[in-house]
Parts: sequence; C-alpha cells; structure tokens
Amino acid sequence: MKQSPPAPSTRLAEVWSDTVDLRQLAWAIGIGITISVAGFYTASRWLRGVVASPELAHAYAMLAGLAGCVLAGVICARLFPPKREVIEHSSTHDPAWRAEVLAELAEQPGGLGTLADLPEAVVRELKELDLYDLFAEPAAQAAAAADPVDARRGPGKEALA
Repeated sequence: MKQSPPAPSTRLAEVWSDTVDLRQLAWAIGIGITISVAGFYTASRWLRGVVASPELAHAYAMLAGLAGCVLAGVICARLFPPKREVIEHSSTHDPAWRAEVLAELAEQPGGLGTLADLPEAVVRELKELDLYDLFAEPAAQAAAAADPVDARRGPGKEALA
C-alpha cells in the first residue's frame, strides 16, 4: 500500500534561506549529535592511554568529534535529498520587471554607472548572456534625457534659425 506524503506546508520550513523537511531536519540533528559525541568519547578513551598529556588527548578527541560532524554531514546529505524545486523561467522579457530591477539598481549607492565604465570582459559576458541590451536601453534613455533634442528638429535636420 502506497502512503501519500503529508501536506507540504506542514512538514516544510525555511531555514537559512533553504527549504527543509522538519522531520528529516530532526533526524539529521540526531545523527549529527550521535556520531560526533560518539567519536569524541571513543577517541577520548582511546587517546588517554596513548598520549602522555590529558590535555593533548582531550584536544585530539575534540578533533575526532569534529571529524564526526563532517561524517554526519556526508551521511545526512546522502540520506536526505534537497527539497527545493528549481523552476527556470525568464523574466527578462517582461518590460515592467526590467524597469523595476533597473530602478532598484539605480537607487543603490554608486548607481548603475555607464556601460563604458565596464571592463571589456564584463561587456563580453553581458553580450554572451543577452543582457547587454537590457543595460544599454536605460543608458541611451539617460543620455537622451541629459541632452534633449529640439522637438522641431528631426534626425539629420539642422536647427531652424
């Protein structure tokens, strides 16, 4: 008989900007405590007879406990796969979204700057990712706003005196 999983909202939570299953998180914490403490006490007992100084034996036992934490992390990573769902979609084609993002960038300290300020490698990468035009449009609009053209003149026409 196949058991259906409980409602996702009751078992999932966000911890450090990642989605976790609360039951699996509890198991992972238990596994981590068990392995690290067992490693510490096992190493502590063994090292008391091997190392002359009790302080040094305790320090080495702490290293064994840390190694147990790493081992527990590897075990838990194998036992409990990630719960996140990656949904790929591009919002860059939405003009409202682009305008909002560019406005937020412009408000940050240092602003957007100009494309001419960027190193050539960055410009190449922007072009490879099809993002160059996204930043070129606001730059052109800002340049046009800074140097307004007389509305009576069209492109290529001289000013009327």
